[in-house]
Amino acid sequence: MSLINMTVKAFTEKLASNAPAPGGGSAAALSGALGAALVSMVCNLTVGKPKYAEHEPLVKETLAKSDDLVVKLLDAIQKDTDAFDSVMAAFGMPKETDEQKAARSDAIQEAYKIAIASPEATAEYCMAVMKLAESLLGKSNANAASDLAVGATQAHAGLKGALANVRINLPAVKDAAYVADKKSWAERVEKEAAALLQVVEKGVADMAG
Repeated sequence: MSLINMTVKAFTEKLASNAPAPGGGSAAALSGALGAALVSMVCNLTVGKPKYAEHEPLVKETLAKSDDLVVKLLDAIQKDTDAFDSVMAAFGMPKETDEQKAARSDAIQEAYKIAIASPEATAEYCMAVMKLAESLLGKSNANAASDLAVGATQAHAGLKGALANVRINLPAVKDAAYVADKKSWAERVEKEAAALLQVVEKGVADMAG
């Protein structure tokens, strides 16, 4: 069964089991999806309210984007587990001959890059969710301010978790330039996200009065 079609209880139990996947990468994607869903909730609680009529075009546009990010992040839950399975499959390839060893080594390197690309995409999606939350500050239903805060916090947690999964796989990659580029990217994204979360938290506090 696809991970996203499981009940919350079943998914949580599978996550808690001794199975190596799903793991932190899938959990990070789920966290981001919850954050995106909360941004959509805030939009839906704002659309049609006369008090926020001047911001309705922005809110509707934001809603379309957050709904799309929900879909992408839910998809990322399964993709992360599939990426891990690809790494395990590569390690299981035969290695009796020199040709087999070379093919196995190449497959392992490619699989690790796929395992990095998956949480990398999750982090980018989570950053997008946080930016959407920021765009709603002072322009959305103040009664849902706490939901906006939780949404941004969930997205930030998803981003941090995704970055951890990127970093844990980098030592296995032999391409030094690739590794350096990903490390630099991760550091930049982490700093940007931390600053963005502070902006959202302050903005939500202002909305709440």
